[in-house]
Amino acid sequence: MVSFIWVFLIGIGIIYALISGNISIINESILTNATEALDLILNLLPTIVLWTGILKIAEESGLLDLFAKLLNPILCKLFPDIPKDNKALGYISSNIAANMLGLGSAATPAGLKAMDELQKINPKKDTATNSMITFLILNTAGVTLIPTTILALRVAYKSVNPGEIIIPAIIATTISSISGLTLDYFIRKKKNKWK
Repeated sequence: MVSFIWVFLIGIGIIYALISGNISIINESILTNATEALDLILNLLPTIVLWTGILKIAEESGLLDLFAKLLNPILCKLFPDIPKDNKALGYISSNIAANMLGLGSAATPAGLKAMDELQKINPKKDTATNSMITFLILNTAGVTLIPTTILALRVAYKSVNPGEIIIPAIIATTISSISGLTLDYFIRKKKNKWK
């Protein structure tokens, strides 16, 4: 669906440029923006590779398992439907760790594996479970301690103080996580009353 929206918007832009006689601007934008996009990717790549490597080292050294054990009491409260020895809790912990480092791209594989494990214990395969919904909220609004991608973007665009975003990011993601999980809790409670 999103691809259709993008095609529609690009089509409208091209048609408008043709009608208004500004087709040269489109050609110039295509060439300049492609170069800018490549430069941006090349500037972001080292930071993302570094933090992804650190996450991989943490995973292989057992640090993520330790993190999972530390998070286990909290995760068991947030996800009461998941058995304590289920692999999904480990993948959820990995996903949270990657998101805390601001590595959405590194968090995605763990998130997909967590959803896959949650689907295996799902009694209604065509309906999301409470745990799946809670995980989606936690993944989307998760607390970010080091917004790596934003820092890399700020460095790439020559920000005077790229690190000034860290405290506001922590505050914003903490508030969004608490709000999302609180709303999820009350909706789940209300839903259970209706049954």
